[in-house]
Amino acid sequence: MKICEVTGWLEERYPCAYAEEWDNVGLLVGDDEREVSKIFLALDLTEETLEQAIDFGAELIVTHHPMIFSGVKKINNHSFIGRRILKLVSNGIAYYAMHTNYDILGMAKLSADYLMLQGQKVLAVTAEREGRQEGLGRVGLLPREMTLGELAGLVKERLELPDVKVYGELGKKVKTAAVCTGSGKSLIPDVLKAKAQVYVTGDIDHHTGIDAVADGLSIIDAGHYGTEYIFAKAMKEELRQQFGQLEVEQARTKFPYTCI
Repeated sequence: MKICEVTGWLEERYPCAYAEEWDNVGLLVGDDEREVSKIFLALDLTEETLEQAIDFGAELIVTHHPMIFSGVKKINNHSFIGRRILKLVSNGIAYYAMHTNYDILGMAKLSADYLMLQGQKVLAVTAEREGRQEGLGRVGLLPREMTLGELAGLVKERLELPDVKVYGELGKKVKTAAVCTGSGKSLIPDVLKAKAQVYVTGDIDHHTGIDAVADGLSIIDAGHYGTEYIFAKAMKEELRQQFGQLEVEQARTKFPYTCI
C-alpha cells in the first residue's frame, strides 16, 4: 500500500479545505508514492516522538500539530526544525499533519464525548458539510447537575490528567458546559453566547480567567496537551479499523511539564 492511499482516505474524512487559513496541514515532508507498512501517531513531532517512530520502523508519521507553520528558508542542522526534517528524510519517513481540519471534523465531538455531553451543538460554526453545521468546540448538557469542583474532578479523571486549573467557585452548580480543545480563549464570546455555565479548554491566562468569572463563566483549564493528546488514540483506532494490514502505533503519553 502506498502512503498516498492512506493520506487520501484521511483527506476524504477530514478534508484539508476545512482547516483554518493560517494553518498548515497535509503532507509536509516526504514522498507519498512510497510504500507504507507502519504508521506512527503523535500530538507533536518532537525529537522524542521522532526517535520513537524511528525505533518502531515507521514509514509515515501523522501528528495533530504541524511542525512547520511558516515558511522555511533553510533546511540544515542549525535549527530544531531543520534537524527533524533531515532526520525524517534520512530515515525515509513521510510526515503528515491534520490540525484544525481535525479539530473541526473530529476533535470537537471526540472531546465532548469524553465529557459525556448530551444534546451536543457546535460552539463556533465555521462551515457546513453535507447539510450540517461544522465548527470548533461543542456545547451541551452534562450527564447531571454537579458542582464545579465535581466536574473538575471528572475532567481530570476522564482525560487522565495530573492536574487542572479552575477559575470560579468550586461549589457552584453547573449543568450546561462547553468544550474546545487546545488554546480556546478566543471562543469565550461564543461560550457566553451559548449560555454555558462552564468552559473546558486549555491555555487560559490569568486575566482571561478572572474576566470570564466576572462575566459569570467558570473555566476548567485542562491544558493544551491534556485536552488534545487524545488525538493519537482515536486516530489509531480509526486507522486500524480501515487498514487492518498496517501496523499502527502511537507515541507514549508524556506531559510536557512536571507538577511539583
